[in-house]
Amino acid sequence: MFLENTFETAGLSAKLSYINLKKEKTYKLLKPAVKDQELTSLITLVATKKDRVAFGNLFKLVGPRIKGYLMKLGSNDIVAEDLLQEVMLTVWRKSETFDRRKAAVSTWLFTIARNKRIDLLRKEIRPQLDPNDPMLTPNQEEPADEKYSTNQESVKITDAINMLPDEQAKLIKMTYYEDKSHSIIADELNMPLGTVKSRIRLASTRLKKLLEGHLHD
Repeated sequence: MFLENTFETAGLSAKLSYINLKKEKTYKLLKPAVKDQELTSLITLVATKKDRVAFGNLFKLVGPRIKGYLMKLGSNDIVAEDLLQEVMLTVWRKSETFDRRKAAVSTWLFTIARNKRIDLLRKEIRPQLDPNDPMLTPNQEEPADEKYSTNQESVKITDAINMLPDEQAKLIKMTYYEDKSHSIIADELNMPLGTVKSRIRLASTRLKKLLEGHLHD
């Protein structure tokens, strides 16, 4: 599996507790809640010593919570699991960048998860773009000579959204800019959840075509 292969590449054991987590039908929040002090100790060991045991324990503690969080944001089970794998790989590779003076471990982890989901959503809207496109990494500082082209791309997306029917434009903004889950959108718009999902799919398809230049109205 992707996670096991990825962690083996990083020099980790494929016997991580992920195998046990996979046996559960759903990921539930841990009881009792994990203390951030414990997470800080584990992330410190990973950052300073690349401690495999600490990483495995960290995964057991936060994996279910992160996946549950991603699913609450609207990701389905398969997507949430894939994103969880990416989150943990990022944690392994960038653990030394964690600064407990700026944020708690849990805050740092959930921020990574949220950013991974946003990145995925942007790629789904604009599949024809290069992954290194600055628009896909908006939090990174851009060289001055690249800002103009980035702004142009942003204008194109805004223009394309404005070309959508009002309802579709609203759904796109709520989903991709406000990062609201389908269930939240359904509640706010007083629509059945299935209707919201189908209309978002239609809106996303039309937006892709507009960005590709296939629609000109």
